[in-house]
Parts: sequence; structure tokens; C-alpha cells
Amino acid sequence: MSLLVLFFVGLAVGATTVLFGFGGGFVTVPIIMLVDAARGPDALRIAIATSALVMVVNAVIATSATRQTVLAHLRGRRTLFVLLALGGTAGAFGALFVPDVVPRWGFVIYIGVTVVDLLLRPGFFPGHGPARRPKESSDRALPDGWGIPIGGLASFLGVGGSVMTVPMMRRSGMDMSVATSLANPLTIAIAAPAMIVALVFGGGSVASVPGLVGTVDVASALALLAGAIPVIVLLRRRPPRINNAVHSEPTQV
Repeated sequence: MSLLVLFFVGLAVGATTVLFGFGGGFVTVPIIMLVDAARGPDALRIAIATSALVMVVNAVIATSATRQTVLAHLRGRRTLFVLLALGGTAGAFGALFVPDVVPRWGFVIYIGVTVVDLLLRPGFFPGHGPARRPKESSDRALPDGWGIPIGGLASFLGVGGSVMTVPMMRRSGMDMSVATSLANPLTIAIAAPAMIVALVFGGGSVASVPGLVGTVDVASALALLAGAIPVIVLLRRRPPRINNAVHSEPTQV
């Protein structure tokens, strides 16, 4: 029954990956924690690692279907990608060794701060304070220096960093559709090294638990991906046309 629930959660994750650039961490971490609750303090680490795997696969599929004209915004950003990967690696290692209460409350605080930031800081919602006009939008909407903190925090909490990167790109004047599309390759840079750390170094006290590879819950990951992948493919082939104002609104939650 839990795998069936995860399949339906995967459907929602697939939609958010395409529409908002969110690889699913906000949804998958809490739901996998519930599924693996019997594993006690290890449940959160399992959820973070499994979320990283799901995000990598979803983001790769979404990126592969993104137009090259859109991906061109990230051309020449090698330094940003390297720093995101370094941050992702550091955050993933950190999550393995701190008490589970730290990322648990960090996750809650992260969500709360994100909601407040989107609602109160100008530039994200159309007509909500100043934002650069599209022609003034720069491919440097995400300064390289933000790579390590964004990557580190995102992988530490098991999210893809899109809730930080999408608003930054929106405030530079990018259309919401472009910002959410670019969030997926940025998520790969963060989540791929985090996934590797979880698979290779994450065994620890759960090394002998059936169904786990490192700290990744394979069955849960497959159930989520079974729901997410068809939705991503469908929405990429037939993308819905959404007004910028409407497109921005749902991302406040």
C-alpha cells in the first residue's frame, strides 16, 4: 500500500519538476520519512538520500527535453556548476554525521523562510515590487559565489535548491517558464554528488538493512519514479501555456 501511495506522490512530483523546477524534495522527504518511520533516527537520512536519487533522475529527464535556446542561458557557467557540486557534496556528507534533529528542524525552517521570502521580498511575483525588465535580465542572475551555500544547504536537507534558484532568476527578470526549466540542470549539479555520497558512504548503521543501497530506499525511489517519469515526459512534449502571474502564484507553497 505504501508503494502505491508513493506512486501517486510521484505523479505530483513529476508535475512540479516540469512546472516549477522542484525535483520533489519538499514532498519526497516527508513522505519517505513516514514510509521508513520504523527505522527510527535513520529514517531522515534515508529520506534525504532517496530524495537525491529521485531528483537526479527527474531532473535529467526534464533537462534532456528542454530546448537548447533555453539551456543557452547557462552556457559558460562552469564555475557555478562546479561550486554547486562542491556544495552538494559537502552538504550530503554533513547530513550523514549530524544528529537527525538538525536537518529535521532545518527542513521546517527552510520551508518557513522560503514562504516568507517569496511573499514579502519584491521581484518574484509580477507587479510585486521592482524586478529587472527581461531585456536587462542577465545570465549572471545566479552569481557563482552562491553555488556552495545553495548546493550545501539543498543537499543537507534533501531538496534540489530550486526554491532558492528559481526566485533569484525570476528577480533578474526571467520568465517563470525559463527559470523553472533552468532549475533542473542546476538541480542535477547539486543532487548528483549528494546521491553518490549517499550510495557510497551512507551505509553506516543501516548497511545490512534489506532494500537499502547505502541510505537509498530503492523500492520507494522506484515507486516515486514510476509515477513521476511519465508525467515529466508528457508535460515536456505538450507543455501547458501558463501566464507568468499565474505560474508564479503556486510556488509560494
